[in-house]
Amino acid sequence: MERAREWLRGASTIVALTGAGISAESGIPTFRGSGGLWREFRPEELATPQAFARDPKLVWEWYFWRRGLIAAAEPNAGHYALAELEARTPHFTLVTQNVDGLHDRAGSRNILKVHGDIWIVRCLACGRESLDKRLEFPETPPRCECGGTLRPGVVWFGEMLPPDVWMAAERACVEAEAMVVAGTSAVVYPAAALAPLAKSAGARVIEVNPEATPLSGLVDCSLRGKAAEILPELVA
Repeated sequence: MERAREWLRGASTIVALTGAGISAESGIPTFRGSGGLWREFRPEELATPQAFARDPKLVWEWYFWRRGLIAAAEPNAGHYALAELEARTPHFTLVTQNVDGLHDRAGSRNILKVHGDIWIVRCLACGRESLDKRLEFPETPPRCECGGTLRPGVVWFGEMLPPDVWMAAERACVEAEAMVVAGTSAVVYPAAALAPLAKSAGARVIEVNPEATPLSGLVDCSLRGKAAEILPELVA
């Protein structure tokens, strides 16, 4: 732990990568495994362009449910620790696979959301995006001012990541002197390739996870435990 602290204290350029684990510690389901069912559906059956084209009302009902869970959750100590690390680091980038916005609420500012944002809506007709934090809409699926159908501003299975966001994430990893990877299983690509990229570019990589992951054998330091417990100690 102390060695990892020293790496962070001595780095002027740091990148952090977070996954579903840090959100799960705030009570947000990961939507994977046996506990990931909603009604009789799996996320893989709902979070696709095909599912939305087939039944947009059903998909939006699932997202309204998710929005409600997220709205009731609070950022945990891990989220706040990363915001504190950003505040004291000259060049800090937070790359997150999470769409819930808890990092924003904790005070993080330079965030790259590689899987999008559940609070953004995008029009399928005109392409307009806007922030909309309502938990209910007058009609389902909701409509844009132009009359087009609105969809959640997230990346679904089978879709490409936002190119500009992904390029910025890769650049941050290549330029980083140190990297913190917290709450990610390191199996979802392409995000799982970021830590090896940073490592190959010379960064010290610190993993924070309750269990070993495919990344554990590659990093410079692997700290076992929950992000909400380990990150505040690491940043202290």
